[in-house]
Amino acid sequence: MKRVLKTPQGIAVLLGLVVIVLATLFGPTVFGDSATARDIANRQAPASLAHLFGTDPLGRDLLARTVVATRLSVLLTLGAVGISVGLGVVLGVIAAVLPRFLRRLVTAFIDILLSFPWLLLALFFSVIWGATATGAMLAIGFAGIPVFARLVSTLASSVANTDYVHAARLLGSSPLRTAVRHVLPNILPPLVVNTAAHASVTLLSFAALSFLGLGVQAPEYDWGRLLNEGSKQIYVEPMAAIGPGIAIVLTGVLFSLLGELLSESGPRTVRAVRSAAVHTTNTIDDDAIVDVKQLRVSFRGDDGSLIERVHGVDLTIGPGEVVGIVGESGSGKSVTAMAVAGLLGPEALVESERLQFRGIDMRARPSAADRRKLGLEQAMIFQDPLSSMNPALTIGRQLTEASEVHAGSSRGAATKRALEALALVRIPQPSKRIKQLPHEFSGGMRQRAMIAMGLMGSPRLIIADEPTTALDVTVQRQVLRALADAKERTGAAILLISHDIALVSGFCDRVVVMRDGEIVEQLAVHDLDKAEHPYTRGLIACVPDMTTDRSRALPVIGVAASEESAAGDSAADEAAAGGAKTEVTA
Repeated sequence: MKRVLKTPQGIAVLLGLVVIVLATLFGPTVFGDSATARDIANRQAPASLAHLFGTDPLGRDLLARTVVATRLSVLLTLGAVGISVGLGVVLGVIAAVLPRFLRRLVTAFIDILLSFPWLLLALFFSVIWGATATGAMLAIGFAGIPVFARLVSTLASSVANTDYVHAARLLGSSPLRTAVRHVLPNILPPLVVNTAAHASVTLLSFAALSFLGLGVQAPEYDWGRLLNEGSKQIYVEPMAAIGPGIAIVLTGVLFSLLGELLSESGPRTVRAVRSAAVHTTNTIDDDAIVDVKQLRVSFRGDDGSLIERVHGVDLTIGPGEVVGIVGESGSGKSVTAMAVAGLLGPEALVESERLQFRGIDMRARPSAADRRKLGLEQAMIFQDPLSSMNPALTIGRQLTEASEVHAGSSRGAATKRALEALALVRIPQPSKRIKQLPHEFSGGMRQRAMIAMGLMGSPRLIIADEPTTALDVTVQRQVLRALADAKERTGAAILLISHDIALVSGFCDRVVVMRDGEIVEQLAVHDLDKAEHPYTRGLIACVPDMTTDRSRALPVIGVAASEESAAGDSAADEAAAGGAKTEVTA
């Protein structure tokens, strides 16, 4: 939250909240006399330095009345929001934790209420409780209950079906205790964000009811009532209506921006682990493209606790080097690569002693120059290019964006460069293809188009996250050839992620083997036959060759193989000989 508040938007919201709070607390005390003092001689005076918003028909200062009205407008808004959120949470949680039959009844009741327009419900309730300030607060508050009940019910249902909630029930936890202890804490972030956004709508609704005469009544007044009075003389003195309108709009925008800030705030994505011993013993390779030391990545579990998925990874990639990361699904390959590229979202907690790309500290917030450098010198090729490309934009528009934004190229120059990049990755008829949408490309062509997208800058690192998955061998060869051509043209280093150790061994200079979030072995490709770790030897043994006995089942990797025990070594040796098959566990 501190990081978000340091942004221009955060500073503006903080200053706005301070102004609103001060006006709410001290407005009637400071401006109360000016708001009530009558000056018939200056009635309906135009805006001036003495009266910035002018005066009303009784000569009262409209700016002072607008400031004084802040207290009633804000308090009524907060009261209505409290009613909507409080009762909506209760109804939504009840709908999520009740038995199935009762849950369906409560959900059906919420759906019936949601079938009516929200403002219509507010008008209906305002007639029941009367045209008063309290009646308007109750009306708008009760009208908002179905909205939050549906939101909370949807969020709570996803949490209520988790294993830890079922375990709590099996242990005898009552529905109320389960809701308070296990459900509500896990739905608070989106609930808080929607509450801030709803406050903006509630404020506008209060102003509308008061403007229509169904809200605050004389002698009290809020912004809506002032707007009603000012509209009657808008042709004589426009500021009489514009002044309260400005207060309504700015406060509503402030609540909306607050909701955006709350949605952006979260745990810091990157945390630097500092140690005096580390700084004295570790040296940084100034020539390295990527320099990572003790990288750890954690994610929040269902119970809110941190679960570490990558454990102390050290990785260095030199200029022009091709490094392959291999391992089974869930071994941490993609998470490690995404952390190197700085693409992990706020849900991830990244810790490292050193995390650098071309001298840029990826643990810190990048400057404008760093963002430009990263945009031009880093290229990411995702596993599924169809879901990674915008389906509504042409291939050419997506290729030219990097050059236009980061390099400042003109549209014509960027288009020319895009045609050259498509030709480099061997896409036929680039002048025609550049005008097509991603779904008009085949799988292999989309993958090559993503490589071309990375070549629009001056890449120093290309991260290819399983670029040949689900492609036939012919297309795989085309994609790898395109990567090799890109490396030859730009001299970029390549970080290739794959399950296929045979593919990596034929394309890379060095192999990094990962398992369970750790690097178990690193070795040059020509030294694969000297692999010492049982897991590495197991990966090699699983690749068939021309001499493999087709009458026997292929060996698989046994999870039970120990890294250090002789039993694990012998099991891997048997697997390498083609005579062992062990059971695969999750």
